[in-house]
Amino acid sequence: MSEPTAYHQQAPPVCPRHPDRVSYVRCQRCGRPTCPECQRSAAVGVQCVDCVKAQAASTPSATTVFGGRVSGRPVVTIGIIALCVAVWIGQQADSRLTSDIWFIPALGQDEPWRFITSAFAHSPGQVMHILFNMFALWLVGGQYLEPLLGHVRYAVLYLLCAVGGSVMLLLLAQPPSGPVLTWQDLGSWGTPAVGASGAVFGLFGALIVLNRKLGRSSAWMWATIVINGVLGFVVPNVAWQAHLGGFVTGVAVAFVLASTQERSRRRWQWPGLAAVAVLLVAAAFAKYAVAPDLGVTFAVGG
Repeated sequence: MSEPTAYHQQAPPVCPRHPDRVSYVRCQRCGRPTCPECQRSAAVGVQCVDCVKAQAASTPSATTVFGGRVSGRPVVTIGIIALCVAVWIGQQADSRLTSDIWFIPALGQDEPWRFITSAFAHSPGQVMHILFNMFALWLVGGQYLEPLLGHVRYAVLYLLCAVGGSVMLLLLAQPPSGPVLTWQDLGSWGTPAVGASGAVFGLFGALIVLNRKLGRSSAWMWATIVINGVLGFVVPNVAWQAHLGGFVTGVAVAFVLASTQERSRRRWQWPGLAAVAVLLVAAAFAKYAVAPDLGVTFAVGG
């Protein structure tokens, strides 16, 4: 007489990430059950979220021709524009903000942050100043250079050009040789400057160098530079020195990027950019080293 055989029911498959969820769908790569929340569409069937992450980590990220990571939206340009607009609005609310962040050669040694903060401020009473700079920044930076270089390299280019504009303004300023009783006695040594135009001119210079490397025409950019260069000498209160400094710095940064474009040379890219920064700092130190210590203690604009 045969004995009855016990019936053992197999436990239903559950998602490893969510053990409380039964799933009869399995990942096409690892074969594990995967619940609807952990499923990702694949070329054939579905994959679990863990396999998708592992595949993404093992796949080399696409890079631009100059080594930057390929990205979508120009978030750095958008951030710069947003910051400039926010600062400009703050300048309307408090006039002291302008004098707190503009660049003046006489103050740069003791307040070095002005070398870069001045590039995010604009003339509070001239809306066309900020509009033109932001429009040029969006066209040249956001639509061309940032996608070409990637976020990080583009941000470094912009910041170095901003500093370069202030440094050139410092180098071409003449310290007063006589007694200084009022701020006006400082002459060009006490002339303030604000605006992103120095950094924007740096983007102009970088575009020309990079386009030449890529075999592209920059005729339209040369025309833009000539027109704006002439306006810098015709329109009053335009810091052409900052334009020149930004342009030269942009050319130098772009030369480093273009010279290290090949993968075998990219290890020299960041040391080259650091060398540009060191040269800017050294130039500023050299200028202050030979300038007399005026001991200016009166208020700005006083």
